[in-house]
Amino acid sequence: MASSLMKDSADPSTGRTFFGHPRGLATLFMTEMWERFSFYGMRALLVYYLVSGGVDAAVGSQGGGLAMAAATATAIYSVYMAMVYLMAMPGGWLGDRVWGARKTVAIAGFVIMTGHLSLALPGQAMFFVGLLLVAVGSGLLKANISTMVGQLYDGPEDPRRDGGFTLFYVGINLGAFVAPLIVGTVGEEYNWHLGFALAGVGMGLGLAQFLHGTKHLSPNSSVVPNPLSPQERKAVLNKIAAALLAIAVFYGGLVSFGAYSLNWTLIPLSLAAVLIPAAVLARIRCDKDLSGAERSRMTAYIWFFIAAAVFWMIYDQGGSTLTLFAGSRTADTVLGLGFPATWYQSLNPLFVMALAPVFAWMWLWLARKNQEPNTVVKFAMGLVLIGASFFVFIVPMNIAGDGTKVSPMWLVSIYMIQTIGELCVSPVGLSVTTKMAPQKYASQMMGVWFLASTAGNCIASLLSMVADLNGTWVIAFEALAAALAGFAIYTYRKKVQVLMGDVH
Repeated sequence: MASSLMKDSADPSTGRTFFGHPRGLATLFMTEMWERFSFYGMRALLVYYLVSGGVDAAVGSQGGGLAMAAATATAIYSVYMAMVYLMAMPGGWLGDRVWGARKTVAIAGFVIMTGHLSLALPGQAMFFVGLLLVAVGSGLLKANISTMVGQLYDGPEDPRRDGGFTLFYVGINLGAFVAPLIVGTVGEEYNWHLGFALAGVGMGLGLAQFLHGTKHLSPNSSVVPNPLSPQERKAVLNKIAAALLAIAVFYGGLVSFGAYSLNWTLIPLSLAAVLIPAAVLARIRCDKDLSGAERSRMTAYIWFFIAAAVFWMIYDQGGSTLTLFAGSRTADTVLGLGFPATWYQSLNPLFVMALAPVFAWMWLWLARKNQEPNTVVKFAMGLVLIGASFFVFIVPMNIAGDGTKVSPMWLVSIYMIQTIGELCVSPVGLSVTTKMAPQKYASQMMGVWFLASTAGNCIASLLSMVADLNGTWVIAFEALAAALAGFAIYTYRKKVQVLMGDVH
C-alpha cells in the first residue's frame, strides 16, 4: 500500500513527491509561504509606519512615517484587512468564470508584488496605491490557491487530502512567523521603505516559484469552470465602468470643492464592508431554490457568522491595538536582550504551529470517548477566550497608565489565549461552512466565511472612529461583547443544533 501511494502521488515526469504528496504541493506550499511572508511582513510595519513621526509613535522609533493619530492608523489597518477578505469573493468569481485558478494566482502574485514595491516608494499617494494593490492581490490569491491544492488529489475521499492541506497550512504559518523577524526588523530599525521592499522581494520569489512549478499542478487549475458568455462579459464590464465612473465623479467633486478628507473613504468602505456580508447572507437565505433543510442550515449558519465577526473584530487587532501597545508601553528586552516590537507579530503563527497538532489530537481523543464538544460549543469557547484575552489586556493597560513599561509576558499571554481561541473557531468554521453550504452555493460559501472577517474588521474600524480603541473602557466593552456572544450561542446551542439538522 505504501509503495502504491507513493507512486500515485509522484510527478509523472520526475517520479518525485513532496513528503509523499503530489509534487505540485511543493509549488503551492512555497508560493503561499512567500505570499504570507510578504503579507505579514508588511502588516508588522503598517501601523508603526502610519503613526511614525507623530505623537502616537513607538518610543524610540525612527521618523519618516505618515505621523497619523493612533485612531486613524487603526481605522486604516482595519479597513485594509477587511478589503483583503472582501476581495476573496470577486477573486473566486474571476477564477471560476474568467481566468481559471492558475492564471488568477499568477496575476494576483504580480499585483501583490507591485503593491509592496509601491509602498517602498516615498509619498502618501504611493502608499495608498500600494495598500490597495496588496489588498486586491491578496484577495485574488486567497480565493484560488486553496482550490488548486484540492485539485491535486483524487476527490474528497483521497486519504492524502487532509494531510496535504495540513502541510499547506504549515507553509502559511511558517511565512507568517519568519516575516516579522526579517521584514519587521529591517523596516522598524533601519528604513520603513526598505522593509516594504523586502516584502515585495518575498512575493517576487513566491511568484517565480509558482511560474516555475506550474508544470506540476493539476491541468484542471487552468480550466475556467463556468466561463462568461460574451453577453455576460459585456454586461459585467458595463457595470464595472458605470461604478468606476460614479466613484470618480463623486470623489472628483469632493476634491474640487475642497471637502475631501480621509473619512470620506474610510467610512463608506467600512459601512459597505458590513452591509455587503449581510446582503449576501440574506440573499442566500431567502433563495427560493433552497430546500427547507438547506434554508434551516443557513439560519443556523447566521449564528456562526455573527459569532465569527465578533471574534475577528478583536483577534485582528493583534496587528493594530496590541501592536501600538507593544511599541509604546511594553518593555523591549527579555533577560537583557533587546528586540524590535514587530517581533510580537511572530507569536501567533508560532503558537499555531505548536498547538494545532495538539488540538487535532485532543479533538480526536475526545471523539473516541464520545466527549468531543460539538461545533456550537467550540465556537462559544472561542468567543469566551477572545473576550478573556482583552479582559487580561486591561491589566497591563492600567499598569502602563503612569508611563510604566510592562513586561513582554503580558502580550505573550494575550497572544497565547487568542491563538487557543482561534483554534476553536477558525478551522471549525471552515469545516462547518463546507458542511452547511447549500448545493447551489457550494463554491461560494468559502468566500462567505471570509466575509465574517470583513465584517469584524470594519466594525473595529467604525469603533475606532468614535472611540479610542486603545482606551481601557473600549477594550472592556469589546471583551464583554465577545464573552456575552459566547454565552449566548452556548445558551441557544440546542436550538442552533436543531436548525443544523444532520450536521454536527
